[in-house]
Amino acid sequence: MTVTHTLRVPGAHLRYEVRGAGPLLLVMGSPMDAGAFAPLADALANDHTVVTHDPRGISGSTLDDPEQDSTPERRADDVAAILDALGADSADVFGSSGGAVTGLALVARHPARVRTLVAHEPPVMELLPDAAEQRAMTEDIIETFHREGQGAAWMKFMAGAGFDHEGHDGGAPAAQPDAPSLQDIANGARFFGHELRGTARFVPDTAALTAAPARVVVGIGADSGGLVTYRTSVALAELLGTPPVEFPGDHGGFLGRPEEFAEALRRTLTV
Repeated sequence: MTVTHTLRVPGAHLRYEVRGAGPLLLVMGSPMDAGAFAPLADALANDHTVVTHDPRGISGSTLDDPEQDSTPERRADDVAAILDALGADSADVFGSSGGAVTGLALVARHPARVRTLVAHEPPVMELLPDAAEQRAMTEDIIETFHREGQGAAWMKFMAGAGFDHEGHDGGAPAAQPDAPSLQDIANGARFFGHELRGTARFVPDTAALTAAPARVVVGIGADSGGLVTYRTSVALAELLGTPPVEFPGDHGGFLGRPEEFAEALRRTLTV
């Protein structure tokens, strides 16, 4: 059974879902909402209490000011507030893509709240040798969104991320479906207009991450070789001095292979 809750936090109302029983595990993305992680959460719920949520400004998590930008730090504070609402001192955390960036900010800002963070393919572009080029590409995508709309912006985003390569045809963060709903369109506008820049420009606090009591694991897709998030994941793992852990599929492996992905996550959390 899945139970949905709403939590008031500064500037927003957060919607989060709780399912299963066992050790507490937060599963999160950004801008992907809770619904995108439902198959993975269901696969983990037999032996974990799994909490998913809609990031602020996405789907059921509404903002007092719709023009407020989303930053990893704001999202990390929201996750800490969810832990408070659950009466939990700490939890294991799985974050994918922008959710992995949120997790990195969470460990840096609230180090005692995380037992193990599995940061699956965080797009930490600032760690790359071509960071300036990546920054310019992000700005061009955002300008394209404002000038030409979501369709053109998604095409540039997918190409820049590497999803136009053979074998990579889905799994991008909040990738626009063939027939987007009104909510999909609203989430896409939020992503390009208020979230992409803050996530892509995030610089992990390596000193805080290595000093924290939390164990930080970088997850990388077995089939992600052509993606920019493969490079960012390798760069982060090198900075932290720990080898990345391989997960099934590519950037969105949890979408197409949730049972296999859940088993890999269980193994990682119990090492």
